Amino acid sequence: MANPSVTEDAVLAALSHVQDPDLGRDIVSLGMVKDIVISGDKVAFTVELTTPACPLKEQIEEDCRQAVRQLDGVEEIEIEMSSRVMAGRGSGQEALVPGVRNIIAVASGKGGVGKSTVALNLAIALAESGAKVGLLDADVYGPSIPLMVGEEGQPEVVNSKIIPVDKFDIKIMSLGFLLPSDQPVMWRGPMIHSAIQQMLRDVEWGELDYLVVDLPPGTGDAQISLSQSVPLTGTVIVMTSQAVALTIATKALVMFRQMNVPILGIIENMSTFHCPNCHEETNIFGHGASQEASDRLGVPFLGSIPLTPELSRSGDQGEPIMATKPNGPEADAFRNAAQLLAARVSVVAMMRSEPSGV
Repeated sequence: MANPSVTEDAVLAALSHVQDPDLGRDIVSLGMVKDIVISGDKVAFTVELTTPACPLKEQIEEDCRQAVRQLDGVEEIEIEMSSRVMAGRGSGQEALVPGVRNIIAVASGKGGVGKSTVALNLAIALAESGAKVGLLDADVYGPSIPLMVGEEGQPEVVNSKIIPVDKFDIKIMSLGFLLPSDQPVMWRGPMIHSAIQQMLRDVEWGELDYLVVDLPPGTGDAQISLSQSVPLTGTVIVMTSQAVALTIATKALVMFRQMNVPILGIIENMSTFHCPNCHEETNIFGHGASQEASDRLGVPFLGSIPLTPELSRSGDQGEPIMATKPNGPEADAFRNAAQLLAARVSVVAMMRSEPSGV
């Protein structure tokens, strides 16, 4: 029997004081509160977050519980936390990959910073949260993802669609699956542009919350062409903590901004070396440049990834660290970065959904 002192309007009014810290608005105006059911002194409802990787999920749930508990006549509260990832791609870009909600580029100003390692483990971390995730290896000059996931040979083709490799709970596609491993890629910009569009359009990606795209390093013609051919939600810049990396990362950020691509954040890779013998930490590439770049350029800092022998070996062995050592410090670092990235994607998606847009 319903309690007349507890109404749906009263529950919504109470929950309107609960904020999503990332989006900066209350969960009622954001449309997150669903399926309110009142039965006697029990109130049940669903909170639909904008990503399963929400880093503040527990805080939002507890805030909801505290808010409803203030209502007279409420003795029991049941909250179901669910999620539905918002689409953050620009308008007019849906035809190429209609089932993909967000495309996230992972880029770097220069090579040798472990960009592919970051892209792969971020994808796995996002999938671990419950999201549907794909990984496109668009580093056409040096596609390393096949080696890093331990897969060889050409993927299957069904009804003129390439079936991506399904491994580590993510869908994976790479030019490396289509070409002999010892054959160099000597293509000009138009050929690269066409190849990337084909790996988007002709691959059976299905329904994805996030498609992570591992771009080639640098800021030349090929990178610009690739960025323009891929409908991006935004870009993550990977760098090491070196003084020279600050200048190079700045150039990469400026390039993407000039193409109106949102910068989702900076990740510092190989930030600290953990010695397996003496257990001391050493800042091989210096310390603080990535945070400095983030502060100076006004973009989020998504975190630091340590350098360890296990992480280095994992790529060569085709066994990503997120899969082989999920409870280690490396996996924790990737997991934290993925949560902050997902929150940033939600912010970009919400801004694009507003009438004023960006």
